[in-house]
Amino acid sequence: MATFQAPKGTYDLIPPVSVKYLAVREAIAAPLRNSGYGYIETPGFEDVGLFARGVGESTDIVSKEMYAFETKGGDQLALRPEGTASVLRAALEASLHKKGNLPVKLWYSGSYYRYEKPQAGRYRHFSQVGAEAIGAEDPALDAELIILADQAYRSLGLRNFRILLNSLGDKECRPVYREALQSFLRGLDLDEETVRRAEINPLRVLDDKRADVQKKLVGAPVLRDYLCDACKAYHEDVRALVTAAGVAFEDDEKLVRGLDYYTRTTFEFVHDGLGSQSAVGGGGRYDGLSEMIGGPALPSVGWALGVDRTVLALQAEGVELDIPASTSVFAVALGEAKPTVFGLVTQLRKAGVAADMSYGGKGLKGAMKDANRSGARFAVVAGDRDLAEGVVQLKDMESGEQVAVPVGELIDTVRARLA
Repeated sequence: MATFQAPKGTYDLIPPVSVKYLAVREAIAAPLRNSGYGYIETPGFEDVGLFARGVGESTDIVSKEMYAFETKGGDQLALRPEGTASVLRAALEASLHKKGNLPVKLWYSGSYYRYEKPQAGRYRHFSQVGAEAIGAEDPALDAELIILADQAYRSLGLRNFRILLNSLGDKECRPVYREALQSFLRGLDLDEETVRRAEINPLRVLDDKRADVQKKLVGAPVLRDYLCDACKAYHEDVRALVTAAGVAFEDDEKLVRGLDYYTRTTFEFVHDGLGSQSAVGGGGRYDGLSEMIGGPALPSVGWALGVDRTVLALQAEGVELDIPASTSVFAVALGEAKPTVFGLVTQLRKAGVAADMSYGGKGLKGAMKDANRSGARFAVVAGDRDLAEGVVQLKDMESGEQVAVPVGELIDTVRARLA
């Protein structure tokens, strides 16, 4: 009989690898929770128009990679390819921008979907942790998010990553640059698809990863030469604040990111140990996105960090996360002792002690193998004779020491020894 498999380009998270993913998510989220960001969760699918208008119809994400479908009721929906548009939509729908001081600071974690050619570090289903600061135009917010991401990566033990930083200007100065760039691109020998992209969104041509295209872009106009005074000043403030925090970055005049909604600050986190899929995360300011999707003017900034690629980056650096054992006590019941031992395990769990036990009627040898595999610090073993004497055997799995402990004192004894 044939068995089902995970769809192409996806993966299952199973122990023990899944523990690393949970640890990475927690490490990325921890600085956010400590900085006033509240958790938000949005549906896995949205109206297609949300992404077409927000992310941009000319982007590969919308034109080639989005999983779009029509429901039985005729609604046009899409699996979310990124998080920002969904989070902003939810914030607007709930009128969060009207309920308190701005900015509204939110963080999220979830799965996202893009139809891409699967390869190491690029999946059709992937996991991200993201953060958004909605409703305020302040260089300190841009700097804060860059610093928090740097803090998260370093807390995991990552060291060989770089932060790339650029400014994309705003609605005042970018049109002038756009026209100059288009004039330059029209003089190049480009393929039909790239020519089409140059007419719709020429900045995205700069983001083309093909070496032959990059060679032709030598001598292209540089956006920094077209920034208005306000954008120059804003960018210098961001750079100064990040520098003052002791966070190193590299100015990258070609960094544009792949989404249409970015304005002014844009940044990317790259790891050189990942090959072609070197970006582990990125983000920037998106001051016009709210208006694009029908909301009021709400200048905002945010980022998303890839959990999958962060795990790969840790592997590339040989970083082993310090993950405690999921079980502290493993219980083994012999003879007719199972009801009593099961009750003790339940009491241990209620007392806050991570506990598990052997199931399936295994003998002592097999059950102790389970105890070893669990990684538990202590094993509790009890048979009919032990219970007749009112004790259980408590074995230290590290030292091998074993002592008899009265049943009524087990909880306090275990908690004291774990402390």
